[in-house]
Amino acid sequence: MTPKQIGILGEKITITYFKKKGYQILDKNYSPHFISGPKRGEIDIIAKNKDSISFIEVKTLTRDHREVFSVIGGEEKVNFKKRKKIIKMAETWLRENRIPLNSKWQIDVISVIIDLSNKKAKIRHFKNVACE
Repeated sequence: MTPKQIGILGEKITITYFKKKGYQILDKNYSPHFISGPKRGEIDIIAKNKDSISFIEVKTLTRDHREVFSVIGGEEKVNFKKRKKIIKMAETWLRENRIPLNSKWQIDVISVIIDLSNKKAKIRHFKNVACE
């Protein structure tokens, strides 16, 4: 599998996870189109649960059951700079969809670890990571 295919699989697994938890998927692979310059990033999944919107960054890693996990998990790859970028894109999405910026929303990170040998995935959900 290519890294892109692994990422797409991780996003599909995440969508299934959120739907089972009762979330409504509002958007996928959102990339704001700014007037000047190239694409500035992407929000993997935007979902709503009750009265709160989650802007979700998915980080997918693969492993074989014989491998030892790296010390750095997928969630740790979403650093302060990346979170600030997601916040700006989230605010753009809210404006484009005419949702007030003071509405209830948060940035979540999903870490998906796919074990290639037994074709199982482990999901870790980190909620409201924008302020960490």
